[in-house]
Amino acid sequence: MRRSLLVAGFSAFPGHRRNPAEIVARRLEMEKRRFALAGIDLHVAVLPVEHDALSPLLSRLFAATSPDAVLLLGVAGRRRRLTVETLARNRVSILKPDAARRRAFCRFIVHGGPDGLRAPCSAPRLAALARRKGLATAPSRDAGDYLCNESLYLSLLMDRRACFLHLPNWRGVMLERAARVILLMAKDFAIA
Repeated sequence: MRRSLLVAGFSAFPGHRRNPAEIVARRLEMEKRRFALAGIDLHVAVLPVEHDALSPLLSRLFAATSPDAVLLLGVAGRRRRLTVETLARNRVSILKPDAARRRAFCRFIVHGGPDGLRAPCSAPRLAALARRKGLATAPSRDAGDYLCNESLYLSLLMDRRACFLHLPNWRGVMLERAARVILLMAKDFAIA
């Protein structure tokens, strides 16, 4: 049985000219054939770091690709290891501007929505897989209060099997190494 996997990485945002998440998503896109040989239809998208654009784009992507699994990628510059998010909260910062220099108008992602949604992925299993491949990785219970958390919350709310990976601000060889490990994690997540 073929599986459909949507991988979406965020584009650049204030303070980051290039987002490692977009670089990894593009790197995975070059491996479409390897995913296909494993029975996975891979779809890759780059998400804008804009509150107004995020929800409509996710809705369109889900309608167009009907993914069985959604792997979201973002950067957490202060973290030193890859983190697998386990919880999305119905919150967003009204203080941090997005890439369009706009702030969220409300601290809730969805009025009346659940306070938190758990990611159904096996974060410990994915973290262990990455660690076995030599990449410092850990599960995390806080996806933050920016668009990373918002994308995971919206994906889970739209009844998608979603997982979010926060990358440190890796560059060069470290980012390429991480991309190879994330490719394995993506395959594992798609078929789990």
